[in-house]
Amino acid sequence: MKLFGSFTSPFVRHCRIALMQSGLDWEMVELDIHTSKDPGTPTLRVPFLEDGALKLTDSTSIVKYVREKAGQEFIGDIQDLDRYCLGNTLLDSAINLFLLERSGLDLNDNVYTRRQQKRVESILGELNSTPLPVVSEFNDADYRVAVGVAWGQFRNRFSIAGHENLQRLLEIASEDPTFVATAPPA
Repeated sequence: MKLFGSFTSPFVRHCRIALMQSGLDWEMVELDIHTSKDPGTPTLRVPFLEDGALKLTDSTSIVKYVREKAGQEFIGDIQDLDRYCLGNTLLDSAINLFLLERSGLDLNDNVYTRRQQKRVESILGELNSTPLPVVSEFNDADYRVAVGVAWGQFRNRFSIAGHENLQRLLEIASEDPTFVATAPPA
C-alpha cells in the first residue's frame, strides 16, 4: 500500500496517523503536487492512496478504508462525523486562503476571501465549544480537528488565542505518539 503526499499536508498527516495505527504494511511516497507533471490523481491534490488496483483520492475515503481494513472503527457517531466535517471545512477554507495569499491575492480586498476568513473564525469558535477527548480515546474526528488546528498554527493561518479547548486539544494530542511522529518537519 502506498500513500502519496507531502509531510506538511494536514490531510496526509491524518492518513499517516491511521496507517501507523493500523499495523498494515504501507509506505509513504513524498510528492509535491505543485511541481509534479503527472501527479497520478484526477483531483490534483494530496493525499491519494494505491493498494493494488484500488486507488483512493480523498483523505476521508483513505482513513475509512485503512480503519476498516485494520478492523478498526472509522466514525460511529453522527456528532463526531459532523465535527470531522467541520474540521474538513476549516482546513479547506484555511488552505484555500493560504494558497490564494501565496499567489499574491490581497485577502482583505475580496468578498469571497473575507467570507472564508469569517468561516474559519466561526468554525474555530464552534470546535472550541465541543467536549475534549482523552488521549487514549482519540477518534478520527478528534484527529481531524487536531491536525487542522495544528496545521493552522504551523502555517500561522489563524490564532487559537482565547480558544482554551482547542489549545488543550493540542496539548492532549501532544501526548499521542502517532500525532507527535507525524508532525510536519520544522
